[in-house]
This record gives sequence, structure tokens and C-alpha cells, in this order.
Amino acid sequence: MTTVRGTSVDISTPDGTADAYLAFPDDNSPHPAVLFYMDAYGLRPHLKKMADRLAEAGYTVLVPNVFYRHGPAPVFDLPDYVDPQEHPKLWEQITPVLRSLTPELATRDARAYLDYLAGRPEAADGPVGVTGYCMGARRALRTAGDYPDRVAAAACFHGGGLATDAPDSPHLLADRITAELYFGHADQDQSMPPEQIDRLDTALTEAGVRHRTEVYTGAAHGYTQADTAMYDAEASERHWTALLSLLNRSL
Repeated sequence: MTTVRGTSVDISTPDGTADAYLAFPDDNSPHPAVLFYMDAYGLRPHLKKMADRLAEAGYTVLVPNVFYRHGPAPVFDLPDYVDPQEHPKLWEQITPVLRSLTPELATRDARAYLDYLAGRPEAADGPVGVTGYCMGARRALRTAGDYPDRVAAAACFHGGGLATDAPDSPHLLADRITAELYFGHADQDQSMPPEQIDRLDTALTEAGVRHRTEVYTGAAHGYTQADTAMYDAEASERHWTALLSLLNRSL
């Protein structure tokens, strides 16, 4: 089994310093890099475990606290197990912070994250992979469109709002994407209804983007997050298979 080293790091951005978690195989060799975008609950132990699992598979993984403008992680006082129905006030804290991360800020931050990875000796030269969860799926898709020369693969899991009517919807970047994409949608996800899935697929197909779309039957928004009530073990393992397959053939 690969020994993994995980450490807290700081990333300089145009707007300050983003705290992050970096995980990599502890073998003194460079490995393909993966930028891992968190869900709205933020950088926390479960996401670090996910990053460690990716690192164990042979990748150097960076998980930035994308809410760093509101303080270091944890930005929110999370329970050990999150059930939105039992903690409704939690979203009263999260929503304004989530909305404050505009597409413009996310694009600016993404460059800083990519530059940081490029400067790490643990990261191999060349394009990176990106994976994102829930709101992080939007960040992943946008990063693939904003930095096509730097992203070889992007995976989006239980992402919401990927193809809306908004003028800044991430699917509108389809004609700029050169990476191979994978989408693992949850069929019980009101934030990504069938009409948005169809709109996303149409935009990517018309732009000639290599992509695969799968809908996980019976899975809820957040199915990969084991510290939440939305977790689905079977769907989560399916996501790992899809993600590692994408990264292994693209990086």
C-alpha cells in the first residue's frame, strides 16, 4: 500500500491567502496533480480522507478552502454528521458565503491554485486533473473552460446548476474546453434536473467535448459525502471507479 503524506499549506492569491490541504505519495517522486474542489460544507476531515485516497492511487492532490475570504477552515461550525433537516440554520450561514464566491473570483482563484500545484516538487509537469463535488462541480467545469491548456480531465459529481439560464452558467464555456469530462449526476437532485442534464450534454456534444454522463439511480445530492445524511455507499464507490478511470487515462 502506498504511504501517503498529508499537510496543511497556504496559497497566495490576488485577494489574500487560501488555506488548503495537500496530499501526495510519500516516495520523493512527482505525481500527476489533481485539484479537488470542496462541497459547500467546506474543507474538513472527510474531504481530507478523500484526498488521501486519491493520493494513495498515485496522485498529488490539492484541496483548497475556496471560502478563505471568510476565514480559514472550518469556516462553519459543523456537526460531526450533517443532516440538513436537523441543522436548517446551518444553511443560513452557508448560503451568503456561497453566493459571495462569484464566477469571476472563482476564475481568479483557480489560476492561483493551478500555479501553486505547478510549483510543488511533488506534482509532475503537465496538465492536471480536476474533480469537484456539489458546488465544487461548477468550479471544476469552469476551471476546465477557463484554463483549457492546463486541465486534461475534469470530473463533476452531484453538481448543481451546471446548465442554467443564467448568462454565467458554466456550460456556456463548452466551446473552450479541451479536457475529457465525466459527470456523475444524482437522479434525486433537484439542483440538476433532467432538462439541465440535457442542456449540458447538448452544449458539450455540439462543442465536440469528450465527455461521459451517467445518472446514478436512487442517489441524492451529496452521495459521496460520508459525513452527511445524503451519503450512498454504493454510489460513492461507483464514483471512485469513474474518477480513477478518468484520471488514469488522462494524466
